[in-house]
Amino acid sequence: MKPQNNNESNSLKQGNINCHIPDDVCRQARLSRDARFDGRFFIGVKTTGIYCRSICPASPPKEQNVVYFDSSIKAAEAGLRPCLRCRPDSAPQSNAWKGTSSSLQRAINLIDHGCLTGENAESLTDLANRLGISSRYLTKLFNQQLGTSPKKYALYRQLMFAKQLLHQTQLPITDVAMAAGFNSIRRFNEVFKSQLQLTPSQLRRSQSVKSVKLSENNKDKGTQGINLLLDYRPPYDWPQLWAFYQVRAVEGMEWLNEDSHAYGRSFSIVIDEILIRGTLEVAEVKGKNQLSLNVQFEDEQHVGYLFQVVQYVRKILDLDADMDVIEASFEPLTSMGMKVSTGLRIPATASVFEAGCRAVLGQQVSVIQASKLLNVLAVNYGDRAVIGQREVLFFPKPQQVAAAGLDEFKMPGARKRALNGLGEFVADNPFASPEKWIEVKGIGPWTIAYARMRGESDPNVFLAGDLVIKNRIKALVAKQDLILGTETEFTAKTEFTAKTEFTAKDYQQLAEKISQQVSPWGSYLTFQLWKNDEN
Repeated sequence: MKPQNNNESNSLKQGNINCHIPDDVCRQARLSRDARFDGRFFIGVKTTGIYCRSICPASPPKEQNVVYFDSSIKAAEAGLRPCLRCRPDSAPQSNAWKGTSSSLQRAINLIDHGCLTGENAESLTDLANRLGISSRYLTKLFNQQLGTSPKKYALYRQLMFAKQLLHQTQLPITDVAMAAGFNSIRRFNEVFKSQLQLTPSQLRRSQSVKSVKLSENNKDKGTQGINLLLDYRPPYDWPQLWAFYQVRAVEGMEWLNEDSHAYGRSFSIVIDEILIRGTLEVAEVKGKNQLSLNVQFEDEQHVGYLFQVVQYVRKILDLDADMDVIEASFEPLTSMGMKVSTGLRIPATASVFEAGCRAVLGQQVSVIQASKLLNVLAVNYGDRAVIGQREVLFFPKPQQVAAAGLDEFKMPGARKRALNGLGEFVADNPFASPEKWIEVKGIGPWTIAYARMRGESDPNVFLAGDLVIKNRIKALVAKQDLILGTETEFTAKTEFTAKTEFTAKDYQQLAEKISQQVSPWGSYLTFQLWKNDEN
């Protein structure tokens, strides 16, 4: 594919203006095929007109023939087409700006959930209004950080997802177009050919042997539904994530296989005011930085929402986190003796409401007791359905929790009323942020923070007031036999003063400094300290 305009031609000539990572780092990473950089940058090859991932198995091109991009869409906007061997469409997201631009993050989340595509597509003005900013400013954010417009970003995401489905599944091409959010097969074919210089049918034929093998493997295992591979950037501690879910699992709603370390659960989400229900099951692919995913819809006609469901799964399993960057922010605490459990992700729940219920039921009881209470709630007030060959349980809707008698629970009446109140509030205000829950009697800051962290996958929730966190930090301080001085920053080079007494005020000051230093990755530190407490 030839560059289409002067801007694209310049982007191929000027090198590092397209990438925040230094050229020498990119060069070393691509020559060593370092998977830790997968998705953090892409390699544009001027002589072939393609762009690749850092892990591409092809023979590496000469340095003078490459240009580095910090996003795949920037490479596409420069007139390059994706490599058919390393498949940039499957790379984990890089998002170097993540944590620094909340408006952009929210916009991308909404676009990834289909707000600009499909029959009910919003206008750019509508999207900007939802974000509380102007459409002009929204476009500026996209151009500055991603090198493209919001609508072009949405179209590119559709196209790359369609390409992934053509590579990995045997879905009919019409279903692929629907699943990727295209309203017509004609439009799908036009966009596909103009961007990739191949029709969907030509790409499918080139992958037919591999796709048939994948289909046969699935048949041998007796699986149904749609099977995909989800790439992530290592390190990723899947066994630890699996173990976290196992202890907190709700029977019938979640299921875990100890032999394969597979994790599955039911899901129920609303997209375009339509209730989409089904099951998902994920397992580690041995020897690769991938998870296998199986999705089954209760209504097969809902295949058109597959893209949104896949993004939902990626969010739940925190597949796009850059752990090298995140874990580097822990350095002040590691200098005090904290051990880092490498690759520890945020284990999200299926919804923010579910996370809120888990938090309420978990007050002043152990994890095991909280899990038993959650099982009672789900079994008595959740819906059931048969999907595939499995009878599954769905987490209760807010309306069901609001009306629940809760006579099955042996717990204080105030906590029952808090649970009912939370259900009523969320039922009446389905789009309200968890911060608004403070209006519900019995719902406090800890419950709200927990719901944001596990329900919204907010990366920056440091639960400094949590008793386990507090005790763990105090233990680290005690190891030093020192307390912090009056410095405004908490760093590895902070000077300490002789310890007299570690007061509540001392802890508060220390916690604030830690929170500032690890921002925007406070949630990851929370899970690290919880994990450290187990050791």
